Amino acid sequence: METADLQPEDLQPALSATARAIAESLDIRDVWQRVAEACRAVVPSDAMGVSQLLRDDQVRILVAAGHPAAEGLLERVLPREAFSPRLWPRGERFLVVISDATKELDPAFAMDRELIELGFRSILRLPLGHGDPLLGSLILVARTPGRFEPSHGQRLTVVAELVAVALSHQQLANTRREQRQRRDALERLVPALTDSLDVRDVFEKVASVAQEVVPHDYLSLSLVSPDRKRVRIHARHGVESDVRDVPEGPVPDEIQALFDLDCIVTVDTTLLGGRRLRLHFADEGTAAGGSLDISVDDFFLRLYAEYGMRCALRAAVRLNGVAVGGLEFNSRQPGRYGPEDAAFAVRIAEHIALALAHQQLAEEGRRVTAAQDRADQLQERVYVLAQELEARTPHRALGRSRQWRDVLAQAGKVAPTDTTVLITGESGTGKEVVARFVHRASARKDGPFVALNCAALPEQLLESELFGHEKGAFTGALAARPGKIEQAAGGVLFLDEVGEMSPAVQAKFLRVLQEREYQRLGGSRTLKADVRVLAATNRNLKAAIGQGGFREDLYYRLAVFDVPLPALRERPEDIELLAESFLEEIGRSVGRPAAGLSEEVRDKLVAYPWPGNVRELRNAIERAVILCEGGLVTSEHLPIGIAATPRTVPSKPAPPASPVPSTLDAAEREMIVQALTRAGNNKSKAARILGLTRAQLRSRIEKHGLATED
Repeated sequence: METADLQPEDLQPALSATARAIAESLDIRDVWQRVAEACRAVVPSDAMGVSQLLRDDQVRILVAAGHPAAEGLLERVLPREAFSPRLWPRGERFLVVISDATKELDPAFAMDRELIELGFRSILRLPLGHGDPLLGSLILVARTPGRFEPSHGQRLTVVAELVAVALSHQQLANTRREQRQRRDALERLVPALTDSLDVRDVFEKVASVAQEVVPHDYLSLSLVSPDRKRVRIHARHGVESDVRDVPEGPVPDEIQALFDLDCIVTVDTTLLGGRRLRLHFADEGTAAGGSLDISVDDFFLRLYAEYGMRCALRAAVRLNGVAVGGLEFNSRQPGRYGPEDAAFAVRIAEHIALALAHQQLAEEGRRVTAAQDRADQLQERVYVLAQELEARTPHRALGRSRQWRDVLAQAGKVAPTDTTVLITGESGTGKEVVARFVHRASARKDGPFVALNCAALPEQLLESELFGHEKGAFTGALAARPGKIEQAAGGVLFLDEVGEMSPAVQAKFLRVLQEREYQRLGGSRTLKADVRVLAATNRNLKAAIGQGGFREDLYYRLAVFDVPLPALRERPEDIELLAESFLEEIGRSVGRPAAGLSEEVRDKLVAYPWPGNVRELRNAIERAVILCEGGLVTSEHLPIGIAATPRTVPSKPAPPASPVPSTLDAAEREMIVQALTRAGNNKSKAARILGLTRAQLRSRIEKHGLATED
């Protein structure tokens, strides 16, 4: 039967056979022989096949049958550029009928040339699919010229539609399978990220897993500065050199705003010369379509020029909803990434963001632990120094209040340096005590501590006391005499009431701080000042500067580190402690220690505002010790102003008797509580009372659930 004589009813068996074959399998390759037989029953040919149009404008020969030459093309993947416009028109829908390939095809195109060389002369090509995108084409070939006519294409239209359905179903099944594989790979990403808290340490493993989800030639994790002006490659995989060798680089102004987008797809990149690139963006909802010209640094220029990257997929990495960087996939193949890749890239970026958040928490935890360790060491150091100062001098750094502990903590921090310190506060607050505390904690502790009260001497005598003088420098200067600066060499010079220093002396002393050199009065030789200066004042020096009474440049030289002292009324919890200490110290010095302080006296001492601060308290206790003649100190032994203070603090009720602990743990807990109470909640002191190390005490405190204030 000639094909021209075929009637519609003659096509029915072929169509039914094709439909049944396709219904039996979603993979066109499994039923291709039966489909090919049905096609030959409609339009005889020497060979036939199906080409599939891939997403990246590549063409795959999916199936072929009928001739060994045709079967040799099976599974070949070729670019669209391998087909001439005659063989594969650029229009969406086409029907190609070629009567003589040697005359109509162009050997300059690879596929045209190969068909001619294989000896095929007649070609019939039908489009597969009606929607967008086109799925591919159904191809029939014959060795004799003029075998096919347009009517043959019309007869095969229904077969082509059935093949298109099968191809569409196959692609859908492949897509679902790929999605399942991608999701499985995505699940393996979490264990890879948990191997280390530093993403950089496991990035190679992360890149390997991500390769199965979003294929790439280069993968990088970049972090941007808060102002979006700088970007740093935090981790990368796919090109040589360590990521830590890559410095920060500027972010082109043109793309700063794009960093807020969830995803950006660059379908292709064009090198413009110099350091200029043209980025061609996708318009599928991942970024604004069109192109953008930008300038880049050497690293990114090499990425595209030397390593040949063409397209990119960048997913934002967010912490607390703010884009802090991006995970970027790069490929040498243009148009490699689509919306589905973008969705998976965003998922991977979310996992990376979670890992970064955990990394930040771990780093913050380490910083907090380190800060706590430093605070513990500082507290221990402050305590030891205070104890040492108590034992060696009458200048005792007593106090358990938070305000006083803060003062000692600041002093402990600045002490190891050679920084000039300005100690401020009301008169009598203990400025010299703090100055000696700083000296004992400094590298100059073995050197002298020389104090000079600037308010106690007239200008000329102050200048002589400070700088020294040569013989005959002034009337009465019968011999050369070193000043306090020379006497304090290798140690500390403490200038009390520095605000009372005259302008002339201020100008000279400024040179000591700036140049570390000076001259004696009446001398011409320049001497070096090897001293650390600690200054104290009860005046408001900033107000004095405004009134012209103190040099601004000298103030800023002195106040490199400012330690303000609280008034005694601001630290009432220290009053009883100081009073008890003074009572003991003065009792030893007068030879008649007092029996103690009455409860009424304690209340009045706490209620009194103490305008003279600690100095006034010591004087009051000294007076009381003398008057009480070894008895109990009562209100009548206090100065009139203090004795007249109303008792605003009620007497403390006697504490109830503690029950005898019933277990060993209870007894241990009670001992720890009592030791902490005696030590004013100072863990180091409490540990010494109990004969434990600080670490042992801390573990027992945690064991018994005792809340303490660090």
